[in-house]
Amino acid sequence: MQVLAQTQEKDIIHLWPGAVPGETGPKKPAVPTKDTSNGVIRLTDVTDPLMQVFMPEKGKANGAGVVVCPGGGYQILAINLEGYEIAKWLNEQGFTVFVLQYRVPQKQEGALQDVQRAIRIVRSRAAEWQLRPEKIGVLGFSAGGSLSARASTLYNKQTYTPIDASDSSSARPDFTLLIYPAYLDLGPNHSITPELQINEHTPPTFVFATADDYYSNSALVVTGALRDAKVPVELHLYAKGGHGYGLRPGNKAGLAWTTLAARWLDRNVREK
Repeated sequence: MQVLAQTQEKDIIHLWPGAVPGETGPKKPAVPTKDTSNGVIRLTDVTDPLMQVFMPEKGKANGAGVVVCPGGGYQILAINLEGYEIAKWLNEQGFTVFVLQYRVPQKQEGALQDVQRAIRIVRSRAAEWQLRPEKIGVLGFSAGGSLSARASTLYNKQTYTPIDASDSSSARPDFTLLIYPAYLDLGPNHSITPELQINEHTPPTFVFATADDYYSNSALVVTGALRDAKVPVELHLYAKGGHGYGLRPGNKAGLAWTTLAARWLDRNVREK
């Protein structure tokens, strides 16, 4: 399959070895849409959720893993813009990366099952990738930021029946990065989305957005809720940049968030 060309089959982990919870149709590979504008590969019809593993160069690994959740409005996955390209950046800093293909379109409950299962698999098999099980985080963009926030606050919610030993591991991320997150302000008067259960056990969080982003209130609202719960949180709100820029050159916000996030990761993950 063309969109998997950057990995090898041994680097692909199918999340559900048997039936996918809540699904009745057959598993099949995700479908790239015809829309490749701005050089973005957009996947839809994800019926066989999986992770693609990207390892850092030998000698660079820092023992931490990141599950990356691409965005796409819960309709598609911008798999290269907010997946593969992010994996390369994280690899350069020593992180082992797991790019998640969660269920779309419009399968939010299935997506939460997928990210919980992904985190549990990574943690339960940490030794296989020479990771420390207490250094497994999530990073998400847009709808993937929504999913990462849900993973970071709903980790105690049993969303599926355990299927193997991996499911005895915790689904709680140890750190969270939300880059231009969306859908976190769906409460009354654009307050925090009621589903999110933020408390003192929510992981330390890095948040980045721009003021001219239609969804940027999500960043403000989630930061306020984290602050109220006394969760360590760092927010950066730039004036301009829009939405959906990933880390590609040509958008100063893309350069800014990667620089700031790298410093935050140094302080909160690599140095601990």
